[in-house]
This record gives sequence, C-alpha cells and structure tokens, in this order.
Amino acid sequence: MNAKAATKSAALYRRFNTLLIANRGEIACRVIKTARAMGLRTVAVYSEADADALHVAMADDAVLLGPARARDSYLNVDRILEAARKTGAEAIHPGYGFLSENAEFARRCAAEGIVFVGPTAEMMEAMGSKSGSKALMEKAGVPLVPGYHGDAQDDATLAKAAEKAGYPVLVKASAGGGGRGMRVVRSADELAAAIVSAKREALAAFGDDRMLIEKFVQNPRHIEVQIIGDSHGNLLSLFERECTLQRRHQKVIEEAPSPTLDPAQREAVCAAARKAAAAVSYVGAGTIEFVSDGREVFFIEMNTRLQVEHPVTELITGIDLVEWQLRVAFGEKLPLTQDQIKLNGHAIEARVYAENPNKNFMPSVGRIRTWHTPDEVDGLRIDAGYGEGKTVSPNYDAMLAKVIAWAPTRDLAISRLNRGLQETDVRGIVTNIPFLSALITHPDVRANTIDTSFIERELAKLTPAEAELTELELAAAVASILRSEEIAAGRDANSPWRASSGWAAVGARHRRFLFKQSGGERKVSLRYGQGPSTLAIDGKILSFASSASPRGGIDVVLDGVKHHVTGLLDGHEVYVRTRNGRFEVHWVDPFGTEDEEQVGADRVVAPLPGTVVAILVEEGASVEKGAAILTLEVMKMEQTLRAPFAGTVKQLKCKVGDIVQEGVELAEIEPKA
Repeated sequence: MNAKAATKSAALYRRFNTLLIANRGEIACRVIKTARAMGLRTVAVYSEADADALHVAMADDAVLLGPARARDSYLNVDRILEAARKTGAEAIHPGYGFLSENAEFARRCAAEGIVFVGPTAEMMEAMGSKSGSKALMEKAGVPLVPGYHGDAQDDATLAKAAEKAGYPVLVKASAGGGGRGMRVVRSADELAAAIVSAKREALAAFGDDRMLIEKFVQNPRHIEVQIIGDSHGNLLSLFERECTLQRRHQKVIEEAPSPTLDPAQREAVCAAARKAAAAVSYVGAGTIEFVSDGREVFFIEMNTRLQVEHPVTELITGIDLVEWQLRVAFGEKLPLTQDQIKLNGHAIEARVYAENPNKNFMPSVGRIRTWHTPDEVDGLRIDAGYGEGKTVSPNYDAMLAKVIAWAPTRDLAISRLNRGLQETDVRGIVTNIPFLSALITHPDVRANTIDTSFIERELAKLTPAEAELTELELAAAVASILRSEEIAAGRDANSPWRASSGWAAVGARHRRFLFKQSGGERKVSLRYGQGPSTLAIDGKILSFASSASPRGGIDVVLDGVKHHVTGLLDGHEVYVRTRNGRFEVHWVDPFGTEDEEQVGADRVVAPLPGTVVAILVEEGASVEKGAAILTLEVMKMEQTLRAPFAGTVKQLKCKVGDIVQEGVELAEIEPKA
C-alpha cells in the first residue's frame, strides 16, 4: 500500500464504543458475542418477522427496520443508517449476506461518519464483483478459469462466450454468493433458460442481475484462503479451508486446513491469495477462492467479507476473526506477523439448515418447540442464531446454526463433529442433521475422495428410507409417552405414583400402545403393578423401567440393559433418538382424537409460504405428469411446482408477484380422461 492510499484508508477507521450489527440470525449473534466481550455496546436491527429473534434479545438495544421482506428491512440502507443515528452507533458490522458486499452501503457509511467494519467501497468494487476481480487478477497474473467477465450482458454475447469456453459452462451472478444466481449449463439449448432463471434469482438476492460465464471444471475441489489486512499496509493469510462438499453450489461442510494440499501447495496457494488481496491494498477480513482440477489451481472470486465458515480458521489458529475485524476498524495494526501465525490441528464445520433432505431439501418453517445442543467441550463449538420457541421464517436463509469440531487430527475431528450432530435435537421443524451425520461419516468423505458433485451422486445413500423400529425404539416411545404424562400431571417428585416403572397400589394392569410408521403398525403391551414392569413386543416379554435421566433425556432399562435415550412427544407424534439413530413414529392414542387431514397429493399447492416468481404454463394447456407449472421463491431459493398427473390446466389461481401461504391451491389440473 502506498503512503497516500494508507493515509486515506486510515482516515476511515477509528476507535468507537457502539456497534450496530446490520444482519440477523447466527452471524448477528456471533458478532454481538465478541463485541460485548470487547466492552462495546451493541445494537441489533430486525424486521417484523424477527421481533422475537435471538439476536434482538442478545443486543443492548434493538431497532425495528420494517416489514419481513429483506428489501424493506435488512436491505434498506436508509433505515439502517437511521437506526445508527437513533442509537448513537458509531460503527456498523454488516456480517455476511445482505449488505455485506454492497459498495454503496460502505460509501454511505463513510459519508455519514460511521465506521464500516470491512473494506472500503473502492476495494469492494474492485474485488466484490466477480467480473471486476477477474479482470484485476488477469492483469496481476493470477491464473483464471477460462470464461467471460465483461460488461456486455446481451444474450448474444453470453452465448458466444459460452460457446468459446466450451460446454459445460457455469452461469454465475457477478454479485453475491452462496450458490444463488448460479446454474450449470451442459448444452447450448439450455443456456437461455438458465440465464433467465439465474438473473431473476440474483436480482432478488443481491439487487444485481449481471452474469459471467466460466468453463465448468469437471470433478473440482473448492479451496479458499482466509486473508486479513489493516489500514497500515499489513496483509496476512490465515491458512486455507476446503469447502468441496457442496449442494447446489452452496457449501455444506467446511474444514481447515485442506486435506488435499501438502505443505508446499499450501504455501503456494496462500502466497497467491496474498498477492490477489495486495492488488487492491485490501483492508479487513476477506476470502480468496480457488477451484482445482487436481492439477492446477484457478482463482474464481474474492469475498470481501467474513465467511460463514470462519470458525474453522479460528479453531486452527486460535484467532478470533471478529475481534481482529473490530481492531482493524479501530485503526489498530494486526497483532501478529505472518510467521507468528501457526497451524494447530484440524477443524470441521457442518451447517444446520431448516430443510427436509428427504423431500428435495424443501425448506421447513415454523416454531421451534425443542432446541437442544451438546455442551461446548472437547473441541466442540456451536454457533447458533435460534433457540427454543423461536420462529423460522420463510423470508430468509434457512441456516439455523453451525456445529464445529476441533481435534489434533482430521479423523478425530470428524468423529467429534458427528457426536455433536448426534446429540443435537431440534423439533417443531425439519432439519438436515441426519443428512449431515450420514455425509461426514461416509467412507469417501473420511478418505477425502470427493469433489463438488459428491453429494448429488451419493444423495440416495445420504438420505436413506425410514429405518424399522427395533425393540429399543418402541420402548423409548413408550417411555416418552409416560414421561410426558408425568410432567403434564405435575406429580410430586417424591411420590411413588410418579415412577415410570409402573408401580401401582394393588394388582397388575395392562396398557396397550399402537404405533404407526410408514412401514406399518407396531403393537406394544405394558404390564405393570406391584412387581417389575414388562413390555410385550412381537410376542417377546422384556423387563422394562424408565426414569428421567440426571444428564437430560430418559434412562430406559430394557431386558436388563440401561440405555440413555431422547424422547419427545408432540401431540400424537413421538420423536426418539437412540444409539440406532433418530426415529419418528405416530402414536394412536385410544383416548385422544386423530387429525389426519392433509394437503392432497393430487393438487398443485404451495408447500410453504412463498412468492410466485414465474408461471410456466397457460390455462388450457395440456401437460404431462411432472410438467413444470410455476416457480415459487421460498427462503431465497426457487422451488418448481409440477403437475401431479397428466391433464389440462383448468385454472391458474395465482399470478407472478403473489405472496401465498402454505397449503393454498395455486393451479387446478383436470385429469386426462
């Protein structure tokens, strides 16, 4: 950095006492935690949908921005700056997503005399644009993936660029990230539709629909380097992360360091990252991303912000990146030099999402009724943005939390992460936790024989059919019902009537349970009285007892063996977690009422609240089973609804732009005679 640039940069950073976090969810909570530890006063902002959100409760002050839609709240620069003025916030941390890479927002902060915790607007414009950064890297001699990153955006130019690069190609939004506005195109006849869809998604997510074209690297590995610079001209790399395990171009598992690189390759890629960041005299935290075909490494983009996966870097270096961001924003020098940063052990992170892997990862929304995570010991760390009683909205990204594990070796880190996932229970919504556990324990993941298409290839194995209940799960289900009844009855803890062992004053009694699973029905008979209780399962008699466990959950003694299980009853639905995994079972309560009303599978209905972004057929059109009818945007991701059978589109009951609720019929299909 030259002296003139350093002076200009340093003028933008200074000491402050009050920090506004212009974000929500996990990252807002993460920033608040470090800021408060540094003695700063914190201000949260929120939308109407986030009034009871965890980050609002954690902050010292909070300001309502507006309605649920991001453009009316978290993307509204005027309202965020007004919130800063109202609360006396001298600095703003943008987190990731939303306005974190918006150069105009950084420029407005500077104009108002507010410290922006991140790079300058000029640095963002140079590196935040995928197209602009590629041009800069090309000039600096950093190797690039073949493709097009020019200003012309007409269909003919993009088509010509794709043809020159050679199919398959990647159509990618120039702004933003997270897999949004990105499509793999394998032939020329797919290009036009992919561009339309990618532009629409990019415009909704980032307010910018410019596209670039890249040659799609076959069987790639995704490697990125964490860098950070200060306003005094110091620039460091903090080793690399591997983020190869992705779905729909969105990272699922991240680890550091990369298990793919040897020490010489590690130093080479980190040196290339420092060279890339130095090209713009970078200040703040950022990430230089590369793709590798196994032989060469190509620069693909720079993220001018903190990354979702920053905790794995923190765990292998012992550095709090948010603290360093804030110290850089204070105008301080980085506290360490490059040779003082040491790599220690291995860390791996899993992103917990509100989504259903068994239904094509359909987002799940609603109120979280149960939230349990394990203690943060033995190298385990939980970064969460939700908790029990909080509501998951359809308006935002579906990530709930990150489970991260550190250990001296990669294999042990994976085992610790799996244990952390296995001991995490979130109920009321559907999560991808079982999928994550299956993924990280897959033999190919353990062996690091993967690429970015691994999840798509192995999806059937990673989302297995519902397992059959064993005797242990049935006993756990019975124990869960008994425990729930005890709690509801509010019995005295010292009363013998409280005992789940089945103690009774006189005689012997029976109680029958009927459980339903997709595979069929299972009957269990509980015999209890003055002696030991038993369960009859499939004609087999087993001794049985259960009680609340001092470590949480339930202790079940079955046939002389004590098992620690988790069991939760929600209406007629029983959730149990045993050594065999997670299980869902429906309890047919003989004294209760059943509500089996469901949305029919023969109708085109909204699976979740969302916005209609495209109508793909006309009324009167003949369609085959599975034909695309319309597209919904749910949690910033597009979902295509299809015809349940062959027939004629009798009526379209929505239009583009409509905001629809779950279960609402959107199109009527008349079956083919």
